[in-house]
Amino acid sequence: MTAVPQDLTMRPITGPEELDLFTRLPYMLDRELADDLRTGRRRPGWMWVALRGDRPTARLAWWSRPGDPAPFLLDIFDVAADTAAPDATAHPAGTGGGAVATSGDDGVRLLRTAMEHVLPEGARPPEYIRYVPPGWRDDPVASRVVETRVAALELTGARLFVERLRLNWRPGTPIAEPGGRLAFRPVAGREELVELMTEVLEGTLDAHSRDELTRMTPREAAVQQYEEELERYQSPREWWRVATTPGGEPVGFVIPAHNSYNPIIAYIGVLPAHRGKGHIDDLLAEGTRILAAEGVPRVRASTDLGNVPMARAFRRAGYVEFERELNYTWP
Repeated sequence: MTAVPQDLTMRPITGPEELDLFTRLPYMLDRELADDLRTGRRRPGWMWVALRGDRPTARLAWWSRPGDPAPFLLDIFDVAADTAAPDATAHPAGTGGGAVATSGDDGVRLLRTAMEHVLPEGARPPEYIRYVPPGWRDDPVASRVVETRVAALELTGARLFVERLRLNWRPGTPIAEPGGRLAFRPVAGREELVELMTEVLEGTLDAHSRDELTRMTPREAAVQQYEEELERYQSPREWWRVATTPGGEPVGFVIPAHNSYNPIIAYIGVLPAHRGKGHIDDLLAEGTRILAAEGVPRVRASTDLGNVPMARAFRRAGYVEFERELNYTWP
């Protein structure tokens, strides 16, 4: 437990019995916290609160895939509405100088303290994500929420990495019938999918993939995504599909799956030689059709705001934007 002047206490919660305390600063992910703790996606030691007396003034929580030893994402960070905004003249993290200049900077203090205690020394902090309404910039309340948190994040060195669209497909929305140009078959195995993933990285518009390609080869990036994401899904791999020409030449692939929370289109790609021919619509329809056949209540998908071709394909397929996702990273 860490205390600083003015009766501010910062500490992790003791366990599920303190969820009532943790959720006094509300956010849409609160409904998932109990199950996340039960399944190991969160740990009490990764869920911190800043308290003045018994009143929470800030909180944060990291999330991970079950079994991972370290946090994967920071996806909860909230400050009380009456907490003073951070002082932009305060020392950024790692530049020396102790507390920030304003006594109300509880969010900044909490970020710095929790990261120091939870994250391995010298490690790059995990990415921060925040879900916001689609029109958050034009909503005074939503924009103020974002600005308050962003001010605190930036004082610790974080910067906006990408803004993403979150989309929903609902049962009853028409799914395009197969056009006959492509045939679909299950993925033959790990190596085939990794090879196809490697190919589709050429010319990718995805910000995370482009960033990875500055540090590794396309194949290394494909292997990493396969091992750290795709092979961890518990949903049937029989759902995964490769699209081919009538002669059997691969055109692209689609990965329908179910993550810990929702049915999703996890990954979709068209090989460079076959782009610009509308095949993305057939692939997306096939992936949606597979999940719809399971009687799911929805299908979720996401793409970068700047990936205009993919966003248009989702909209043509009847996917509706319901949220945005802001991604912040530390250098």
